[in-house]
Amino acid sequence: MTYRVLIEEKALEFLSLLPEKSRRIVRERCLTLADDPFPGKGGDREVLHFPGFRKLSRLHIGRSYTALYRIFEDEKIVRILAIMTIEQAHKMYGRY
Repeated sequence: MTYRVLIEEKALEFLSLLPEKSRRIVRERCLTLADDPFPGKGGDREVLHFPGFRKLSRLHIGRSYTALYRIFEDEKIVRILAIMTIEQAHKMYGRY
């Protein structure tokens, strides 16, 4: 079951500011969502629950970055909405 991975403009802008090595690692890790975007065992993927939003998931990338994404099962699409530092993500969803 392969999904298309689409990266939103905001996430691409953040990605373009990263050093080349980090950019490559983040891009490669995001592309793994094509094979299995669903959260499960392992802890690097998790469903987040924000009031008023549809299901949003997060992918930890190493110990530095987080990608927020949404899965569209009917269309077989994973849309990456944002990429940010782990600290920014934790502040956003209340881990700090």
